[in-house]
Amino acid sequence: MKKIDVTEAIFAIKKEKNLTWEAIADAVGMTDVWITSACLGMNSCTAEVAEKLVAFLGLPAEAKSILMEYPTKTWDQAIPQDPLIYRLYEVVGVYGPTLKEVIQEKFGDGIMSAIDFSMKVDKEENPKGDRVILTLNGKFLPYKSW
Repeated sequence: MKKIDVTEAIFAIKKEKNLTWEAIADAVGMTDVWITSACLGMNSCTAEVAEKLVAFLGLPAEAKSILMEYPTKTWDQAIPQDPLIYRLYEVVGVYGPTLKEVIQEKFGDGIMSAIDFSMKVDKEENPKGDRVILTLNGKFLPYKSW
């Protein structure tokens, strides 16, 4: 069994049982964004979380060790074709330099960590059309001189 096999099994079970990522996250004690990322193979689970996930979804026992494997965080470098992912790509393309300028003006020369990091997706109901709220929360890491 490989990571892709586990991911495909999770999606099949999720569909079969009509589960949401939030329900899966609640069952294992994690956030919906993080558990989704782990199920997609982009984060590794602790033994405890992997065990809970395997039990909750009824995955094969060997899935536990695969869920615990350290990921290789790679992605296709081509321009995304999925409209939602493309829009996020567009946001970074259009506002990336602005974010860099504002972050470095407020914090100094450095980066926002994607390791010491959390993300949240919320929905705001609005009469003009519901709004997506993305919160990216990363530790600031200054560049060092030596």
